[in-house]
Amino acid sequence: MDIELRHLRAFVAVADRSSFTQAADALAITQPQLSRTVRQLENALRVTLLDRSSRHVELTAVGRRFYDQTRTVLAELDRAVDAVRAQSTLRLGFSWLLPDPWAQQTFAAFEGTTGATVALVRCDDPMDALTGAVVDVVLVRGRVTPASGAAVQLVHLFDEARVAVCSTHSALAEQPEIAWTDVPGWPLVVNTVSGTTTASSWPAGHGPARTIETSNFDEWIETVAADRGIGVVPEVATRRGIHPAVRFVPLTGAPPSPVSLAFLPHVQEPLMRTFVECAVRAGQPDGR
Repeated sequence: MDIELRHLRAFVAVADRSSFTQAADALAITQPQLSRTVRQLENALRVTLLDRSSRHVELTAVGRRFYDQTRTVLAELDRAVDAVRAQSTLRLGFSWLLPDPWAQQTFAAFEGTTGATVALVRCDDPMDALTGAVVDVVLVRGRVTPASGAAVQLVHLFDEARVAVCSTHSALAEQPEIAWTDVPGWPLVVNTVSGTTTASSWPAGHGPARTIETSNFDEWIETVAADRGIGVVPEVATRRGIHPAVRFVPLTGAPPSPVSLAFLPHVQEPLMRTFVECAVRAGQPDGR
């Protein structure tokens, strides 16, 4: 029988604790399973490593020598694995303002679990960056329809509330709030590439009579600041101080804006699976 890493870790766990019960708990396996694994190791080596005759499990003489060498091997292996993981990177694309505290919680959980790093890549068109292999995964807002033929997987994380944003010189800046149904009465500044609110956000015939199109967040916020029209943005923007010449106005009756992750199958698959799990957990109300 080939000796596997699980045999060595099982043996060391028992030797460290002088107990099959405590070692099984530490390894999150059953005690019978642990006993079989250690017995397989002893059978493969044709020696007795552990003396089970006393009240406490003890190492035999050969078991002590094997334990010392095995601990050294496992420590070297763990160092090698950590070194490789430290060089692993998952590239996350986003167009503007990552949600908080979701981003911080996700990154901390992912990096703490894997040892890998999240590299942040700002891109005007996250979906284009994803299909072009510029990034591994993207955070997208609003209703996203992948390009025809693109095998993109989408995972919904949570919904964001919306607020209106206008120039400090706008008449809207003096109002305590605005209703979603009243937004179309103002010229609407839209980000056609990565924005969450466009004329299609309302039923046909009920959208804004006039829209001013921009192609990225910077153009969008500067156009609003210049009082060319008003915008609608996720509530996270109110906590960032994004521009001194704009004011946020509470928005009532607005539909929430969905936030999702998009990624391609089989890209960085082991890391991606962990990242998505951490992202979904962070997006839950209790963060668990």
